[in-house]
Amino acid sequence: MAMKRLVGLIKNKFFLVTVAFIVWMLAFDKNDLHSQYQYFTEVRKAQKERDFYLKETNQANKDLNELTTNPATLEKFAREKYLMKKDNEDVFVVVRKKKSEE
Repeated sequence: MAMKRLVGLIKNKFFLVTVAFIVWMLAFDKNDLHSQYQYFTEVRKAQKERDFYLKETNQANKDLNELTTNPATLEKFAREKYLMKKDNEDVFVVVRKKKSEE
């Protein structure tokens, strides 16, 4: 009885077309499951990069605002980053040894 139902189901053209359509969509179509997973991971990666760059942009804007409004911060930045000095000063750069070099 069950075998007869299974054979009848396999001979049904609507069932066969439906199975063929599902197999085609899951495996052979340009938007198959593997491609959808890849697109999903690319979107997540792009969202993480966007969040990182937004955070970095906000930090850079804060730093720029601080540098343009506070002369002491500008002087500190110039001294630390670009080793600038006043005319009557000497600058000494101290380089620390790494533990592996000792």
